[in-house]
Amino acid sequence: MSRLDDGFSTLITFSLATPAFYEKSVTPPSIEAGGENDTTTMRNTTWRTKAPKLLKTLGECSGTAAYDPVVYNDIVTMIGQNQLITITFSDGASLAFWGWLDAFTPGESVEGEQPTADFTIICSNQNDSGVETAPVYTAAA
Repeated sequence: MSRLDDGFSTLITFSLATPAFYEKSVTPPSIEAGGENDTTTMRNTTWRTKAPKLLKTLGECSGTAAYDPVVYNDIVTMIGQNQLITITFSDGASLAFWGWLDAFTPGESVEGEQPTADFTIICSNQNDSGVETAPVYTAAA
């Protein structure tokens, strides 16, 4: 097992299209337990008790990208469409999960600066047939 020492280059690929955007930063999805279940009853004597929830949440993924305006054609096709999404980390490992591109928000275009857009991906954890599908991590070769 090794750690990542540099985030360059972390890439995102979509199964429905290859949009003309170029990742500048990527925030991979979080993994969350969803908080607590209160298990306190009138039979407790001193402490309120809690238990972890059984279901997990794969949080949203986001980032910033440079783009070619032709990306709008792909975005219109992909926005809100559940698909297989893969993040490839700088060491070649990958995380594949089902989800959709939820937002693509261009920033202000300014002379002397590269135009960028912020994007948000929602993880659905279900495939196109509605079957619960866990994210799959594949180690670098």
